[in-house]
Amino acid sequence: MILIILGFALLILGVYLVLKPRKPSTDPATRSLLRRITSFSGRVGGLLMVAIGLLMLASTSFVWVDANRVGHLKRIYAFNELPKGRIVAMNGEKGPQAQILGPGFHFIPFVRVLYDYEDFDVVEVPEGSYGQITTLDGAAMPEGMFIAPAFSDAEAADMLIAESFLTRGGYRGPQETVLKPGRYRINRYLFHVTVGDQTLATIIPKGHVGVVKSNVAKTGIECREEHVSATDKAVPGALSVPLVPRGCVGIWKEALLPGAYYLNRKAYEVTLVDTRVRTWEYKGGYVKRIIDLSVDQQGNIKQTERAINETSPDNAADRAVFVKIEGWEIPVELRALVQVTPKNAPIVVGSVGGLDEIENRILTPAIRSIVRNVAGSHLRVPAKNPDGSEKPGEFETRPTRVLDLIENRVALEDAIESLIKIEGAKAGVDIKEIRLGEPAIPPELLVSRLRVQLADQLSQAYDRETQAQQKRIETEQARATANEQPRLVQAQIAVQVATQREAERATLGRAERKYLEELARGQLAQANVLGKDRVALLQALEKTLATLERKPELVGLISKLVPNTVVGSDAAAGLAGAAAIFGAAARGEKKEEPK
Repeated sequence: MILIILGFALLILGVYLVLKPRKPSTDPATRSLLRRITSFSGRVGGLLMVAIGLLMLASTSFVWVDANRVGHLKRIYAFNELPKGRIVAMNGEKGPQAQILGPGFHFIPFVRVLYDYEDFDVVEVPEGSYGQITTLDGAAMPEGMFIAPAFSDAEAADMLIAESFLTRGGYRGPQETVLKPGRYRINRYLFHVTVGDQTLATIIPKGHVGVVKSNVAKTGIECREEHVSATDKAVPGALSVPLVPRGCVGIWKEALLPGAYYLNRKAYEVTLVDTRVRTWEYKGGYVKRIIDLSVDQQGNIKQTERAINETSPDNAADRAVFVKIEGWEIPVELRALVQVTPKNAPIVVGSVGGLDEIENRILTPAIRSIVRNVAGSHLRVPAKNPDGSEKPGEFETRPTRVLDLIENRVALEDAIESLIKIEGAKAGVDIKEIRLGEPAIPPELLVSRLRVQLADQLSQAYDRETQAQQKRIETEQARATANEQPRLVQAQIAVQVATQREAERATLGRAERKYLEELARGQLAQANVLGKDRVALLQALEKTLATLERKPELVGLISKLVPNTVVGSDAAAGLAGAAAIFGAAARGEKKEEPK
């Protein structure tokens, strides 16, 4: 306002100086000079004042808006007042104006005089968040409505314009509509936007679903509540909760699948449910006694007792289950594999709130009770023969024994699992399997068995050691035999040669004996004819002739010694002559040859 008054004053004064009439001077000599000077200075000053006045008036009639800012006008002087209850002016009334100014130069006559000008940053919603909108003006919400219904995607952009929002019946207060990630030029006098940790997008990771509890309903949807049970059949004790179709007020029957959702947290509550297979462990919380067996150098079995404090891990569902069998209280550890299907997730949330509540309030007490009942009652096991072997296809039911925790663990697991699956199905949880851990059986029940096993193992070890020594001896013998193999072969050949020679000599002996027998019979017959003396002489001659036949060199020697003797044909005389010749040669006598 001061600029306008000052500008008008300078403008009027400048015009006056420019148009002001000049008085003529009485001195003719100076009249002309003074008139020129005053006329020139007056006009120049006036024009300068006019220019300054116009500039001051013009400065009140334009605004410049930066590219990242939004211009807002709040009217100070106007003839009309805002209607009662309204905050944003639509028709130039006093107060905040619905019109906003975009980037650049804007000429509005006397805008700096008639209005207060403000600029605000462009609203920016980062990735992973949404903008929560609260409107400060608009129609009053109907009774029972705590948040204004969401705009459709087609009309959302238009409803973010203040003029459209106010003329098309937008409600004052919290809006279900949210601003998704991006930049928005909106009227900050009408729309209040909140962005922060409380406006993060709803992220449903893989392996999870989101169960939605809606506080608002969309128009055009038939909403009818339906009681849904966790089991297809009516089972006593099964959880049953009322569910509604998507878009209605209540817990939606259909869960949200993995992804990112820009849901207004004031309108929707989303509960994440893990649909992966999870492991619940029941372990620890007891003192485990152990008797160790050892063997000294003399082969004697010794036993020592020790104790281990089994604490329950932080990630365990609960401590071990204590069961009573045959009067003994035994801690049994177990592991359960569980899963909530997407179909049953709304039932779980609607009934107890989540999987942790199912675990703590329903299934853990049920598991502990079932394990105790099964372990302390009867067990169906394979029937056995007197020798301990199983009878194929035959079973018997008998009271559970302590050692069944080791010997018939599978039968116990099956019995426990079949009962727990029923309880899990009632709560909307799928029990995949139950596996028992290593039971802490009192060591007194195992010592005798362990001693027998150890003794049997020692006996087997001694037997195997003896067998090993025997094998070693056999190996050494085989190695020595292999080293002496050449000599053994020669000895075997010598034995075979000797045996052959012995057989040969026996054969020759038998032949010689037969020959001599035949010869003796021949000589006996010859002696009977010629007489024994002549037979002997004849044999000597035959031997001599045989010798000469083998050694011809003796013939020359004999020829020198034997005289020219005529031997007659008489056999007797011939033999006698021959004998005489050899006899003389033997004595060294020499007979003269006849002349």
